[in-house]
Amino acid sequence: MDESKYENALQIILHAGNAKSAALMAIDAAHDGDFEGAEKQLAEAQAEMSAAHKKQFELTQAEANGEEVDINIILIHAEDHLTMAIMASDFAERFVELYRDKYEGK
Repeated sequence: MDESKYENALQIILHAGNAKSAALMAIDAAHDGDFEGAEKQLAEAQAEMSAAHKKQFELTQAEANGEEVDINIILIHAEDHLTMAIMASDFAERFVELYRDKYEGK
């Protein structure tokens, strides 16, 4: 894998990790009744996932343009991180809704 593609994989890991952390912090904030903080964390998670997806798209676009994209453990690890970040974010959105309903007495 050339250095730029290695860098893309590491950027996916970085942004996906940040997204997952923000999603988990959103759940914690909602648990404490801080829904403004939870929404800010959810927005941060979405922004970080967007950055990760942008890097992923660069690799996808390169392959679509005929460039060889090396599949190795670093890239697989990056994709795993992104998948988990997506799941964490999806779950966090639902948890925030559930906690909001709990606090509102629904």
